[in-house]
Amino acid sequence: MNTKPVALTCGEPAGIGPELAPMLWAALKDELSFFLVGDPSHLPEGSAYVEINTPAEAPAAMAHGLPVLALHMGAPRVPSVPDPAHAAGVIKSIERAVALVEEGEASAVCTLPIHKKALKDGAQFAFPGHTEFLAHLAGVEHVVMMLASPALRVVPATIHIALADVPTVLTPEGLRRVIEITDTALRDQFHIAQPRLAVAGLNPHAGEGGTMGREEIDWIAPLLDTMRAEGFELRGPLPADTMFHAAARASYDAAICMYHDQALIPIKTLDFDRGVNVTLGLPFVRTSPDHGTAFDIAGKGLANPSSSLEALRLAWKMANT
Repeated sequence: MNTKPVALTCGEPAGIGPELAPMLWAALKDELSFFLVGDPSHLPEGSAYVEINTPAEAPAAMAHGLPVLALHMGAPRVPSVPDPAHAAGVIKSIERAVALVEEGEASAVCTLPIHKKALKDGAQFAFPGHTEFLAHLAGVEHVVMMLASPALRVVPATIHIALADVPTVLTPEGLRRVIEITDTALRDQFHIAQPRLAVAGLNPHAGEGGTMGREEIDWIAPLLDTMRAEGFELRGPLPADTMFHAAARASYDAAICMYHDQALIPIKTLDFDRGVNVTLGLPFVRTSPDHGTAFDIAGKGLANPSSSLEALRLAWKMANT
């Protein structure tokens, strides 16, 4: 068991991240230990926090305030107004958190939302987002996005591309890789001895015998047959419209979906506030709340910590089970 604290990155200072961090400490101080890598001056006025020098000090500090591994950014926080001057510090927060996990000083990484344009404007950030940057830092080529909640785990085989591009981008090699990475992560990080995966079809009614599309017949079903023969426990290809009711969900540990909305609509409908983004395929645990910077409510006292609470809880559980 790894009982070292979770490293929480600061995220975009102009968003709700600085407001969430003290709320997370207040809710979790008796449940687990974590520390924020960020600028303490960005926290809301009156926040209880303790500056620490090393992650090892975080568990004791939790009794007194939010543990903060200070990373001073040299510019104040203005809610809802991104400042390019913060960009280098936000990137450094992510780099520091990953380094501390890799060095064995932290047990996992939980990231608060970033604003990609601010990072590009202020520091020429060259990555589409968090996930790609984390893969770069870890030195891995392929990672997979999972959205997890107590109600459902989903993995989209393709993510942020146009729907028209999905049939071309989706390949047997790519789908096999997604299934393999998901199966390994469920075994190693979620501690499920024999993962059960439900695989959606691409087309309505999973193609309905080829009358609504042939991908299922031509290569999806043959691939799943091959992988079942190799020992994977797979169901499908299944019609996506009948995969997510309660009885169906009880029959699998995660659903592999063919495109972004096929995966995210059901989980956000079932459990909008508690969905957690988990990056599979990294050599360490990484979670993140399933929401953005929320500039529209930053500084107004309206931030909902539910998803961030679940992200920290899941990171702790995955690293400490």
